[in-house]
Amino acid sequence: MSELSVVDVKHLTGHILEIVFSDGHKETVDFAPFIFSVGHPDYEPYKNIETFLKFKIEDGNLNWDDYTMIFPVADLYSNRIIKNR
Repeated sequence: MSELSVVDVKHLTGHILEIVFSDGHKETVDFAPFIFSVGHPDYEPYKNIETFLKFKIEDGNLNWDDYTMIFPVADLYSNRIIKNR
């Protein structure tokens, strides 16, 4: 069995993305609760939609600004992104 990875991403609205995974699963993830509650200055730019939409798929991961913001693929798959403790 191959490792789960992100293969496609579609912007739906606001901070909501539809993510397609290597096994065909699609998950709709709203990043706004994370971005607006984390309270760390590194995430402030992503409150702006234009900046948020500058993500890339790199090595099967959804990545912003050279790993400034990245989430475990399994968390995206199960729609369980949470702020760091």
